[in-house]
Amino acid sequence: MLDCKRETASAAPRSTRGPAPSRTLTREHIAAAALAVLEREGLAGLSMRKVATEVGVQAPSLYWHVRNKEELLDLLGDAIIADAEIPLRTGDWREQYLEYGRRYRALLLAKRDAAKVVAGRLTTGPRVLAVLEDQLDRLRGAGFADADAAMASYLLSAYVQGFVLQEQSPLSAAEAAGASRGQVSRAAGETFRALPAETHPNLVALAEHLTDPDMDTRFEFGLQRIADGLAALL
Repeated sequence: MLDCKRETASAAPRSTRGPAPSRTLTREHIAAAALAVLEREGLAGLSMRKVATEVGVQAPSLYWHVRNKEELLDLLGDAIIADAEIPLRTGDWREQYLEYGRRYRALLLAKRDAAKVVAGRLTTGPRVLAVLEDQLDRLRGAGFADADAAMASYLLSAYVQGFVLQEQSPLSAAEAAGASRGQVSRAAGETFRALPAETHPNLVALAEHLTDPDMDTRFEFGLQRIADGLAALL
């Protein structure tokens, strides 16, 4: 949801965009179609042509609403956030901040390749803006300085997006070939424990801690440490 580095395609002149779209074709329809294609084929399979087919129009008709695939991804990113569940304003700022992180992770895990869509992308659609406004209001209300509140919001999205990207990436060639994440982790632990203790004492001693914790435990550890650091600012 933040700092975005991406290739941009120049917008086609209006005269080359094809016939005017049907009055029933809206950006909301396009976003819903893009979500359907994303869920079915993943980010690698997402294209303007496939989204156009999903809504039943020719690809040039989309250019009246989104100029290129990058704008489509902006639209898609905001549509993904539409399903975000805002935490209740109960408990202190830390409890609410942690819950924001947990719910954001659950949201990204629930939609195929969602983390790949939103990671590093500053989308200014209405759903994203509503979430950011709510986060910043809570942080400022808790007493964080303006700059610290902005950085705390950035840090949360960056941590969650990065964690989910790693969580959904294969641990190794073995997992990519079909092994489960648990099998790969156990094999790595066995490798660590079998190392010569005189040359790799730490890997041998910490083999269990390095490979046994599940992803929920790892995520919670990092999230809690971020909150610890932010608490020091207050």
